[in-house]
Amino acid sequence: MQFFRDSSLSTVAAGFIAMLVGFTSSIALVFQAAQAFGATPAQTTSWVWALGLGMGLCTLLPSLWLRQPVMIAWSTPGAAVLATAGLAGEGFGMAQAIGAFMLAALLTVLVGASGALERLMHRVPVAITSALLAGVLARFGMQAFAAAQTALPLVLAMLLTYLVARRIAPRYCVVWTLACGVAVAAAGGDMVWSAVHWTLAVPVFTAPEWSWSAAVSLAVPLFIVTMASQNLPGVAVIRASGYDLPVSRLITMTGLATLLLAPFGAFALNLSSITAALCMGPEAHADPRRRYSAAAACGVFYLLIGTFGAVVTGLLAAFPRELVAAIAGLALLGSIGAGLTSAFAEEKHREAALITFLVTLSGVVIAGIGSALWGLLAGSLALFVQQYGRRRA
Repeated sequence: MQFFRDSSLSTVAAGFIAMLVGFTSSIALVFQAAQAFGATPAQTTSWVWALGLGMGLCTLLPSLWLRQPVMIAWSTPGAAVLATAGLAGEGFGMAQAIGAFMLAALLTVLVGASGALERLMHRVPVAITSALLAGVLARFGMQAFAAAQTALPLVLAMLLTYLVARRIAPRYCVVWTLACGVAVAAAGGDMVWSAVHWTLAVPVFTAPEWSWSAAVSLAVPLFIVTMASQNLPGVAVIRASGYDLPVSRLITMTGLATLLLAPFGAFALNLSSITAALCMGPEAHADPRRRYSAAAACGVFYLLIGTFGAVVTGLLAAFPRELVAAIAGLALLGSIGAGLTSAFAEEKHREAALITFLVTLSGVVIAGIGSALWGLLAGSLALFVQQYGRRRA
């Protein structure tokens, strides 16, 4: 089978790290969102099952079919919106939340079927989308070194391993870095094995309940932040990585998958940006045509997460947060560098790209919308003011 011939240790490691970063960076937020709507422990585990199954299938199958890396994730800002709305005391129960998830999924299907987002992104210069990508990823790069404040020996050991492996075995530098981090954390007693609970995930169906208040307070904000803060930078990563994926069809797929799995707790599936960069970058494989195997491996790991639910989630929670931050930042160095190189290559786009990069990097949130959209808008405005009419003149 072609997939096994195209796979390697580096692609499997990239897939594992993408899964590790995706889950550990925001699984606590998902738990908070579920509990904000009064979820029982069984329903919370069902959320993990539904999200793992949806991300796994929507990542694995299109990657194998298209022979290009397709990376799907849950909406982290969406989880934040849900957790905030639930904790604000607005009185929404699980059934109303499920109805809101399904409505947001229907809106996503409509956007995907119309091709609106794809047409919009094709009008934006590559310099702007590359700066957007670099701004999104650079925050993770900084967090890798900020982790040294609380875990200096761990971060230094991982950095040294990365630099040495980058010179003598560049294809496997991330693998060796991860292995070093786990070894140092285990030796220091920092692996939290008590977080592991030996129970399997069982899906729990919740019938949806429709209400205008839930539609306005949950569904619409969930849809907006997912499109602006997740799908938008996800498209930017795809473009900056040089892949020609059917974006509109993929967005439609995520909407349909969310619609089917929402009664079990899948609140929003979308294009990934951070984990996509891990599987679409040179660290996954030197040959871009074989990087799809990294995404496929990530899809398999997602399916394992969903199947074993609480067990695997507990294992991932055992990793120190500094280890996760360090491995994410170091693994993304190549993608950050490539994004910056592409963003500042042309002088006529340089200042607009810089504005895009800085606004995105700032992490500013206005009206509940993340910095990715505001960075894109600021850079596009700067480019319009500086360049409009010059070509005709």
